[in-house]
Amino acid sequence: MRTEQTTEILLCLSPVEVANLKEGINFFRNKSTGKDYILYKSKSRLRACKNVCKHQGGLFIKDIEDLAGRSVRCTKHNWKLDVSTMKYINPPESFCQDELVVEMDENNGLLLLELNPPNPWDSEPRSPEELDFGEVQITYLTHACMDLKLGDKRMVFDPWLIGPAFARGWWLLHEPPSDWLERLCQADLIYISHLHSDHLSYPTLKKLAGRRPDIPIYVGNTERPVFWNLNQSGVQLTNINVVPFGIWQQVDKNLRFMILMDGVHPEMDTCIIVEYKGHKILNTVDCTRPNGGRLPTKVALMMSDFAGGASGFPMTFSGGKFTEEWKAQFIKTERKKLLNYKAQLVKNLQPRIYCPFAGYFVESHPSDKYIKETNTKNDPNELNNLIKKNSDVITWTPRPGATLDLGRMLKDPTDSKGIIEPPEGTKIYKDSWDFEPYLEILNAAVGDEIFLHSSWIKEYFTWAGFKDYNLVVRMIETDEDFNPFPGGYDYLVDFLDLSFPKERPQREHPYEEIRSRVDVIRHVVKNGLLWDELYIGFQTRLQRDPDIYHHLFWNHFQIKLPLTPPNWRSFLTCCEQNGPGISQECKTT
Repeated sequence: MRTEQTTEILLCLSPVEVANLKEGINFFRNKSTGKDYILYKSKSRLRACKNVCKHQGGLFIKDIEDLAGRSVRCTKHNWKLDVSTMKYINPPESFCQDELVVEMDENNGLLLLELNPPNPWDSEPRSPEELDFGEVQITYLTHACMDLKLGDKRMVFDPWLIGPAFARGWWLLHEPPSDWLERLCQADLIYISHLHSDHLSYPTLKKLAGRRPDIPIYVGNTERPVFWNLNQSGVQLTNINVVPFGIWQQVDKNLRFMILMDGVHPEMDTCIIVEYKGHKILNTVDCTRPNGGRLPTKVALMMSDFAGGASGFPMTFSGGKFTEEWKAQFIKTERKKLLNYKAQLVKNLQPRIYCPFAGYFVESHPSDKYIKETNTKNDPNELNNLIKKNSDVITWTPRPGATLDLGRMLKDPTDSKGIIEPPEGTKIYKDSWDFEPYLEILNAAVGDEIFLHSSWIKEYFTWAGFKDYNLVVRMIETDEDFNPFPGGYDYLVDFLDLSFPKERPQREHPYEEIRSRVDVIRHVVKNGLLWDELYIGFQTRLQRDPDIYHHLFWNHFQIKLPLTPPNWRSFLTCCEQNGPGISQECKTT
């Protein structure tokens, strides 16, 4: 009987133990089980494994001959393991050590997790069969959306084809093919990787639901349900299927797929393996560490994100070190690190073909000109050139409407019909966006009756449920240019006791100032949405003292808010019973 992939906690480290981790190799023992583990730290990156040699189960100790501090030596037969790569160096080219999943908890402690089974795709293995030309075709639509023809079935990934993502911060870079809606309607199934709106696009799904409300949609069994906000969205979809991780889902005799969790964000992120006649297509989407870093090698086609820039950090920060020069250098360094990481991942996994996608967005609204100019993205061609320099992997930089014929490419990568580009004259890049209908939805929240009553602040943050944490946040509603909005709210929240003081408390406390565009923050508050709409959507400007990332705070508001929105109807009824009560104490002058 097939069972869902599970995770087992092998070791827990306290926040103090995490803070005291030294660069290089760290040895730990779980005192309750007697089992030993190795953690390797390189700046902010952590890797971990069991302290057990693959040869005959010996214990590793520090290798005193390794001056770089990256290898350990087995006490039984002197086998050596480079913990920075998890590869055995003595004997060379022999084994790779099985890695454990490293996960930070809400208090900045650390968990070592083991996936079971670690390689679930190996269950019920199938040998690849020869593919006819045209039997398997992959057509790029836009961003992370692919249309897959797999025999007589069609499957679509992550359809974002109209409208914005993250409130109003992201817009499509590429012009989707004009027949995109017909393509969606013809699909036999749709996979949606996670709840972010550049993958779960309610404007796109609303168009689809108007034609095919019963289209089968598949999502992983994440802690935060992908469609947690379906009822609020008003989109009428009737065939959403939540499937367990690590189990093959059989579509027909030739086609099956398996959804896997992310090792860093298992509560919300997933990736997928699609297999047709034994040929695997691996789509890691946005996963930071898909399946804890364990992935199938030598798949037929691999696709992943590549661009970077999917965060408000550091562009939306100011004060202290956050000068324009510092931000530019940080962005340049981070993009290069991401490029090198993706190239190394592809080199390690050795897919036959690699395609960079899920990074084709632009901050096109005029009010976000600063973000557009500073938030540079990686060039897919630069990544592909780096991959080709270090491996024999075939690369594909997709353009909207381009189709890859997998059978042809596997047989002869030089086949001129292996990749069919869109017809000459096809519009590739968008040069206009229909802003108004989506901005109207946001603007509708500004004058909502809720915000006539200053007590909405206490109501909202009580609903949010975050407290008992020493952090004071000043929230300021602003105009388009992040200047205080006339008549808007400017208030303090003390999360230690969830109070709303007029002045900062006398005790020592970390402090953040969050300026948010009034239309977006009120839309988020009114609908109980996650703060990714604000932060990833570049709709805030932030300052903090000291310069510390408060993971517990941001993780709560970005992923752990209640699944049901605030009960504003009850709130307004209570306000009516108590009189207008339009307090000015939290308002700006």
